[in-house]
Amino acid sequence: MRTRFLQPAIGLLLVFVPCGWAQRARSCADLAHFTAPGVAISKAQALPAGSRMPIPFTAPPQYVVAPAYCRVEGVIDQRIGAGSQPFGIHFALAMPDRWNGDFLMQGGAGGNGIVYAPIGLTAAGDTPALLRGYAVVSTDTGHTSHNGAFDFSFVKDQQAYLDFAYQANPEVAALAKQIIAQHYGRPAAYSYFVGCSTGGREGMILSQRFPTVFNGIIVGDPAMRTGLSNLAIGQWIPAAFNQIAPRDAEGKPVIAEAITDADRKLIVDALMKQCDGVDGVVDGMISNPLACHFDPAVLTCKPGETGSCLAPAKVAAIRKAFGGPKTSQGIQVYPGFLYDAGIAATSGIPGILVPGPGIFGPPPTATHVDVEAEALKAVQPLVDSMATNLSTFAAHGGKLIFYHGDSDPWFSPLDTVDYFKEMAAANGGLAAVSQWSQFYFVPGMSHCGGGPSLDRFDLLTALSNWVEKGVTPQSVIATGKAFPGRSRPLCPYPQHAQYKGEGNTQDAGNFACR
Repeated sequence: MRTRFLQPAIGLLLVFVPCGWAQRARSCADLAHFTAPGVAISKAQALPAGSRMPIPFTAPPQYVVAPAYCRVEGVIDQRIGAGSQPFGIHFALAMPDRWNGDFLMQGGAGGNGIVYAPIGLTAAGDTPALLRGYAVVSTDTGHTSHNGAFDFSFVKDQQAYLDFAYQANPEVAALAKQIIAQHYGRPAAYSYFVGCSTGGREGMILSQRFPTVFNGIIVGDPAMRTGLSNLAIGQWIPAAFNQIAPRDAEGKPVIAEAITDADRKLIVDALMKQCDGVDGVVDGMISNPLACHFDPAVLTCKPGETGSCLAPAKVAAIRKAFGGPKTSQGIQVYPGFLYDAGIAATSGIPGILVPGPGIFGPPPTATHVDVEAEALKAVQPLVDSMATNLSTFAAHGGKLIFYHGDSDPWFSPLDTVDYFKEMAAANGGLAAVSQWSQFYFVPGMSHCGGGPSLDRFDLLTALSNWVEKGVTPQSVIATGKAFPGRSRPLCPYPQHAQYKGEGNTQDAGNFACR
């Protein structure tokens, strides 16, 4: 890959920076004249406190009120590529006037192609990274989306695909570090990466292929094997529900009617009756998902029974959908999904029990999937983030935190925890790996947020304390709009939050990680 910002930057700092450190930091406007091979700066503007930065994926639009900061925008390797389309790695870097001395890179989303506002919202609780004083950078990873967050038309260009897969982020990070050092007169003390979904995959890639670029990485709901997860949610699950769906006038399955509202209520009520109280309190949350062994077969109608039960074919379809894609020989090619409180969600991202149009358009009408053939096509070596040897990352003092929403309908949390277990086994076992890596289930949470969950938590502080002070996180407090006034501890795997048996059940202090 192109490494001009990785190695030359080290030499630049060693040779020239001591003199620069003795000087006053340059003004923001001076950065308009910043030069580096292949880099074009398009903006260097000082913005006063109170400017608004848009929060992605909010409707109606929401904003973060920013502190005073210097915003630098630019592009790396601008060029004309496949299809005579313009390509280049665009970035935006926000450097607050009151800098805490650290650097944070925020991960992307979907197919990238958009330079989201460099705020650092993910896993930061109530206070985004920029408002804490971090210098924050974001990037489109090498292409411009022409059709929203899931435009993958750029893959026709080889370099754009390589940039998206793994090359752009370390380049942008190294360039951002150079600009930060020039602006403040000293380099960032610590560097962090935080991302969810595609950003989670990017964090994994960085820990695996560029293990010394960041001191700490947070990986949320990672899109770590999108070919296989798309096989699950785009083919396997729809086919299972199409088998039982009523047909339209043309004989095509109407998948949205495969599971009725009454079915969903029946299933969720039975699920919560069985699994909600396992953590010691009935509170609308399943805090110990791996101890929940719900089987919808308990709702199967007996002969002659028609009410408050499910037809055998419907039970079979639900079990198949949640079980995940298997070959004709029963070989699991992608994990199943958890039975959790958010599986029937109809707002935000629909739960698995709410089949319908997918993220890539209308649902398929097929009732069968050739899993063997599709799984072979689904493996994507450049993009998939499955390498488990993280010995260099660990040896340089890196810390890595994973989290995943238990009700995520796009990427199975079981895939992420399976990776964590495999990674731990490859790096000396869970006890050894727990010195530098953790995994957290987030009960009820959909994809990267939402659902009947406590989806607001500050893993960034936990990570920085771990990296900078050597304080291993014991738990992280979570709150959320779904349950006003409630708090719970998120616990590192294999622990879960268990009610102590006394005290206010709304208070995290009355729960222990066990």
